[in-house]
Amino acid sequence: MEAERKAARLPERDSNPFAQSTDFGTLPGMQELKLQRSAAEHIGLANPFFRVHEARAGATTQIGGKSFINFSSYDYLGLNGHPDVQAATCEAVVRYGTSSSASRLVAGERPIHRELERELAEHYGQEDAVVFVSGHGTNVTVIGALLGPKDLVIHDSLAHNSIVLGATLSGAARRSFPHNDHRALDRILASCRAQYERVLVIVEGLYSMDGDSPDLAAIVEIKARHGAWLMVDEAHGLGVLGATGLGSFESCGVEPRDVDIWMGTMSKTLSGCGGYIAGCQTLIEYLKCMSGGFIYSVGLSPPLAATSLACLRLLHREPERVRRLQRNSALFWTQAKARKLDVGLSCGSAVVPVVLGSSLAAVTLSQLMFDRGINVQPIIHPAVPERNARLRFFLSAEHSPEQIMTAVQALSELRNQAGKGPSGLALTT
Repeated sequence: MEAERKAARLPERDSNPFAQSTDFGTLPGMQELKLQRSAAEHIGLANPFFRVHEARAGATTQIGGKSFINFSSYDYLGLNGHPDVQAATCEAVVRYGTSSSASRLVAGERPIHRELERELAEHYGQEDAVVFVSGHGTNVTVIGALLGPKDLVIHDSLAHNSIVLGATLSGAARRSFPHNDHRALDRILASCRAQYERVLVIVEGLYSMDGDSPDLAAIVEIKARHGAWLMVDEAHGLGVLGATGLGSFESCGVEPRDVDIWMGTMSKTLSGCGGYIAGCQTLIEYLKCMSGGFIYSVGLSPPLAATSLACLRLLHREPERVRRLQRNSALFWTQAKARKLDVGLSCGSAVVPVVLGSSLAAVTLSQLMFDRGINVQPIIHPAVPERNARLRFFLSAEHSPEQIMTAVQALSELRNQAGKGPSGLALTT
């Protein structure tokens, strides 16, 4: 009877004038998603996304009971599962439990939060730091807290979604400059800096789609000359760039204090989850009291804070891991280039794309590699323009030279075979 009464109160779907507007299938992008899946099913391609990994995903992983060489993990230094990291995480679980249980503003702090923030600040030569529960959310909430309608955000044209979204939600004016073109940045600032109260320039230390880096020294000089703040997103740079993996300031010979805002994430080299900001004491105090993503969100889980702190200490203590990663990255990059694979803009630092020219080609080659026991993900439209669809390889300190050579050789062979196949896919570059 209860079900009948509820049904009686709801209009028939066919007679509801708002039926289409309440159908989630009409959301923008759903039709494109359906077309992509339909095309893949038509030619027998499996969905390459959301595969279930049944063990730790490092240089190798296990999917469907089979072992794969893995190039789809951010674990650049192989610290996920390191005995010291596991011990620190377990100790924090025993001492603090699994959750902060509320925002740090309300529920108070844990010593492990402050330890992590202090050592992150020291790493970047800054006065203080603050950690957030989401890397994406860090950019969104920090940019939103710092800028308003009288201000301007200028970012690289290939900036991460979180940077673009944060700039948009801040209400500030937003402009982009061509990728890694610091001269264009200089021209934009020269033409319009006087029109705005505050200006924030945002670049990434290592671009996660293309694997290249900006001329940070030139950008520091430009922002100082025009009276702007500079924010560097080091999500993929920490543990990768520089002789000892300190990041983009080390690789570019920049004094880290000359950058106003250092942002990073703890899900890559630091094998945890969340994001952080390092900067002057005033900035950090402001963010702790004024950024919604900190005030209204639960504090970072203490075990995750312990995880990332242990990884940060290992980064400093074991620079040979960085050297192994850099050797592996250079090996993959040079071998791919030798086989005339299009590595795009990559400088051979942990992230190496192989550009294939279409989403269908990228998904097809990903499946063929998977069939060979190699796990590498396609990056397709709309994440990148259709002509720039690619396979994206993440290198690790744990990869062996043999694994790298196996992958590059298979990629070269399969690209050539698929390009000659009956499907007519344009897999040659």
